[in-house]
Amino acid sequence: MTDPQPVPHVEKLLTGVGAARPVPYKNALASFIAADTLFGCAEDIIVVATGWLIFSKTKSTFALGMIGLAGFMPLILFSLLTGIATDRFDRRSVLALSGAAFSIGALALCFAANLDAVWPIYLIVVFISSGKAFLSPVSKALLPNLVPQGGLTRGVALTNSFGGTARLLAPAIGGLLYMAGPTVPFLAAAVIGAAGVLFCIGIGPRPAARIDTTTNTKWSTLIAGFVFIWSSPIVLAAMTLDLVAVLLAGVSALMPYYAQEIFQAGPWALGIMRTAPAVGGILTSSVLAYWPLQRRAGPTLLVVVAIYGLATIGFGLSTNFYVALFFLAMLGASDSVSMLVRQTLVQAQTPDAMRGRVSAVHTLLAGSSGELGEVESGLLSAVIGVVPCVVVGGVAAVIAAAAWAVLVPALRRADRFERGPAAP
Repeated sequence: MTDPQPVPHVEKLLTGVGAARPVPYKNALASFIAADTLFGCAEDIIVVATGWLIFSKTKSTFALGMIGLAGFMPLILFSLLTGIATDRFDRRSVLALSGAAFSIGALALCFAANLDAVWPIYLIVVFISSGKAFLSPVSKALLPNLVPQGGLTRGVALTNSFGGTARLLAPAIGGLLYMAGPTVPFLAAAVIGAAGVLFCIGIGPRPAARIDTTTNTKWSTLIAGFVFIWSSPIVLAAMTLDLVAVLLAGVSALMPYYAQEIFQAGPWALGIMRTAPAVGGILTSSVLAYWPLQRRAGPTLLVVVAIYGLATIGFGLSTNFYVALFFLAMLGASDSVSMLVRQTLVQAQTPDAMRGRVSAVHTLLAGSSGELGEVESGLLSAVIGVVPCVVVGGVAAVIAAAAWAVLVPALRRADRFERGPAAP
């Protein structure tokens, strides 16, 4: 596979996003995108290698589902603290420390890969997910500080496009590296994660509007993110729709089963399957970086969630490897638009001093849906079978989109993406 060119004329895009800012802001944005992309690359390599390693040792879809449980636990444990850390401390420093968890965890997995027991792998996943719990909200909260007013939609699309590049290359690389030995992909992930930490230096100190340090331990401060979201019907509906759709229609946990048992292939096939959603996502994000969505935010979200469910059904019924890749690409394309709409709506309507805590809740909901979706897939597939499990999940996502359209008219009528000035 040749190196893709997902974002042509990058300098033009960076100039467009940072045109109203001095040159250091464009440099900071470029460093942020590089760090975010490298962390995503390291994460995806770890995910592919870990999934194949667990299934090779156990041949159990239930064991695959337990990876999701290990990833979910830190999201719950640190859900309140991540927002406080993001809003109180320098966001660049929080980003770097969080990303370092990928390198440290990947090195630990090099040793765990040679053990017969699988429980050390689950413990390391918990550690890596602890860093990820902080990484996601700080990334979402930091980006608005690096773009001018009116540039948030394009900035999100550009970041997602480069992040999609990591998800285009990294899973396939992880699968190929695994063929050289189970420790090789983890070593590569450790190096890539360390490079991401170095790029954080180029962002420069980014102190944002801070919470009152004399009251930051009060319960009202800790739950402020939940309170804000609950008071915003559109944001609440967008977040919960994504949670339900991904919880019910997620297929990532079962990909090792499809690769080994249905398509009778090796780790390279799992890597390509993990890459396929990124192909759809990167193409979609690249288009949206040039022609950002401006109107009909709510209807767009509802439609792409329904498409996500239909693509899940198609994948579940696939017996041909290439047909499955097509539906996985559709999954990625629809999820890319959904993520853009959600992230832009949330960040544009949230005051800067609240972005860390709101992003933490967003991360909790989005992350927990994916992780719990893996648990649900592992448990349900063990009861009714893998293929019925996937198909039922896709049908449920379509029903959820229709239900939200009826039950939440504010989301159905939501029009513009950005409101009010961007964060300084």
